[in-house]
Amino acid sequence: MENQRRSGLRQMPATIPQGQVIADFTLYPEAVAFVERMIANEFPPHAIAIVGSDLRTVERVRGRQSYGRAAFTGIYNGVWVGFGLWLFFGNEVAAQSAAIGQTGSPLASSIFLGAGFGMLVNVIRLSLGSRKRSFISNSMVIASKYQVQVPEHLAAQAQRAGNTTPKPDAV
Repeated sequence: MENQRRSGLRQMPATIPQGQVIADFTLYPEAVAFVERMIANEFPPHAIAIVGSDLRTVERVRGRQSYGRAAFTGIYNGVWVGFGLWLFFGNEVAAQSAAIGQTGSPLASSIFLGAGFGMLVNVIRLSLGSRKRSFISNSMVIASKYQVQVPEHLAAQAQRAGNTTPKPDAV
């Protein structure tokens, strides 16, 4: 039954929900806290929608783009890739190395090769890519207003549930 409900929610068409607005917020975490209170007070979660409006794209600049930064990022990512490869193949490589009399740490070799490969790939990628800008940034979509909506026939119950502090669970 639960799986049918979940798959039904995924198949809902992407439409703006209809209903009554029971609360307005300027910050998303405030809207989430209100919905959490509603759910804690036994309001049915499938009837709630948080609708953001007046959407804006915000791009936050994180720093300058340079070959040094690209190399460092490649080294950092490559170390993790090398460590992951060592986790999967380290015992086999260590056994084969011991069988032929080689000494040295497969972990150090994996990390070193991963770091070198990661640095090389990032620097080449930066060189081949068209450098349209000299900075690194993250883009996000932010709404300036969030409204909590519920179906009209549940509006009074939703208002009570959202404005009531839930009772602490008995331990």
